[in-house]
Amino acid sequence: MFRGLFLRELEHAFAAGTLNFFSAHRHLHEPAAFRRYLAPVREAEWVVYAKRPFAGPAQVLDYVGRYTHRVAISNNRLVCMDDGKVCFRWKDYRDGNRRKTMTLEAGEFIRRFLIHVLPDGLHRIRYYGFLGNCHRARKLELCRQLLNMAPAAAVSVQPPSDYRDRYEALTGRSLRQCSHCGVGMMLVIDCIAGVRVCSPVSDTS
Repeated sequence: MFRGLFLRELEHAFAAGTLNFFSAHRHLHEPAAFRRYLAPVREAEWVVYAKRPFAGPAQVLDYVGRYTHRVAISNNRLVCMDDGKVCFRWKDYRDGNRRKTMTLEAGEFIRRFLIHVLPDGLHRIRYYGFLGNCHRARKLELCRQLLNMAPAAAVSVQPPSDYRDRYEALTGRSLRQCSHCGVGMMLVIDCIAGVRVCSPVSDTS
């Protein structure tokens, strides 16, 4: 049923001229080519294959989270941008996962990037059941009552103001304790300014 509804709406969009085709799929703007492209899809079984994860549900959440909460391309994959062209690194899965570089016109690069941006009204993640947005607070409270759990208390966590506190919270190491004995407290007595090196003056005589 889902396959039939999806393909029907896809054909309506094609007939209305709201579909755009680029690059290797540019030829699909022809009605005959579009029909040939969809023919194998009509015969395929649209089923969901699911099995128990090997490493448990935590591994699945970690894997899916990397895709649902990240941008289409990270900054460390961008190599350079010169003369209106963008060069970036990518992984070719068809060639043994070899890392390669690709250079595209800036307009084409932006077009491919925007393909990964969802249109207005579409959500990347949808919650259902007791986590649905409409009734989440009321149903979570009911779940806590049924499980005899204590009411959830509002916890306000203030970020540490001092950089030494932030460093200790992130790394577990204290900048106040002596790094040698681990017991004594480090106190700032004085700050020594850096040595200024004067550049030699050229002889103009």
